[in-house]
This record gives sequence, C-alpha cells and structure tokens, in this order.
Amino acid sequence: MRRIGIIGVGEIGKAIVEGLLSGGGASPEVFLSPRGARVAGELSERFEDVQVCADNQEVVDRSELVVIAVRRQDHHEALAGLKVDDDKTVVSLMAGVAIDDVRRTLATGAPIVRAIPLPAVRERRSVTVTCPSHPAVDALFEHLGGAMSVADENAFNVFSALTGTLTAHYAYLATLTSWATRHGIAPDVADQYVRCLFQNVGRSLNDESRPLHQLAAVHETPQGNNERIRTTWFDPANAAALGEALDGLLADLK
Repeated sequence: MRRIGIIGVGEIGKAIVEGLLSGGGASPEVFLSPRGARVAGELSERFEDVQVCADNQEVVDRSELVVIAVRRQDHHEALAGLKVDDDKTVVSLMAGVAIDDVRRTLATGAPIVRAIPLPAVRERRSVTVTCPSHPAVDALFEHLGGAMSVADENAFNVFSALTGTLTAHYAYLATLTSWATRHGIAPDVADQYVRCLFQNVGRSLNDESRPLHQLAAVHETPQGNNERIRTTWFDPANAAALGEALDGLLADLK
C-alpha cells in the first residue's frame, strides 16, 4: 500500500507512522486526521511524506488503506457519515468493536480487518494480531515487526484481553521499586536495578525452545528465594483472581 490514512492520531497511530517512516527505504504517503491535532502536526513536521487532512473524509478519499484508531466509545461520532468505497481496505484498532459493527457504521462493502498493534511497532519489534488475514494488512504489520493472523473474532478477543495486562506489569515493577525505597534504597538506584533485573527476563523470553513454565522452573531453585515469592504471593487464589479479571474483560470485549 502506497497511501495509508490514519483516523485518530494517538499513541498507537503515532507509533505506526514512526515505524513506517523511520526505517529508511521506500515510504508510503501517510494522511492523518485532524483528530489529535498536536501529534498530527508534529508528525507532519518530522516526516515529509505525512500530511494532515482537513477532515476524516479527506483521509479516506486520499488513502488506499485506512486505519481507524479512535477510542471505541468515540467511534460512532468519529465515523458517522463517512463514505468508504468498496475498493478501500479498513483496519480497525478499536478494542471491543466487532467487524459487523464497523461495517454497519461505515455502510461499506470494503474489507475490514481488526488489528492489535502495540507501541513497539515504532521500532518494528512488535508482532501484531490481525483478524481475518488480509494480504495488504498482514504485509503492513510484517513490515512493522510481524503479523499473527487468527481466523475468528473470538480468538482475536482473547489476544485483545491479554494486551490488557501490560500496565499491570509496569505497576508490579513500580511496586517493587517502592518496596525497596521503603527499606532505605534510593529511588533512582531501586529503579535502575529493577529495570535491569527485568530487562534480563525479557531477553530470556527469546529462548523459544522452552515453554514459559519451564523458563520459570529453570530460574528458581527448590526452596530458594524465587520459589518462595512465587508460591507465597502468586498463590492459587492470586492466579484465580487474575483469571477472573481477564474473564471479565473478555466478556466486555465480546
């Protein structure tokens, strides 16, 4: 696709633009909606292939592939009245908004694909789940780090729920830092050590020869420190509570 439009230029929209245009080589033309004017304006100043359009209809008209990245509670207002010809391709990044809902709102026969890009697409290091598979959309996200297509929206919603755990992970790390600070460690030193500790965990995830439960096992010794925290804090009740939270989120996404 040589002409890509983005309606809703928030963090993910910005990351897609940066991933598309920061890596060198041939770049597509990118057309941005005025929604998120500050970010859109900044991107148009940084990249010569980026243009901010007057309205959402102009984004659609000038693009071959249209990415919709507005919040789900705003999508009826943002998309109402848009005319999308059947030869366009629509990519919806809206969690909890089914393809049929998007199609009714846009009243179009164009292909509609759902996707879950993460901020790391700006570095072309994030695998993006798509549904259903579409050659142009999968090629776009392969360029941004990889595409993982699933056949139906039930499976897609499970992956969408999993992404809802990201900030809980950051909060967990912040809690560790706060605990160390309460025990006399300087905040910047605690922050540095916790970051280093879990960056190493991240690198170990590159070992795809072993499933995650085996990676956990090889990082602890019987009756050692890691086993103690895992079994006393992340106990069956804690694990069940996490599962219940994910079940509730999944029900809402459906």
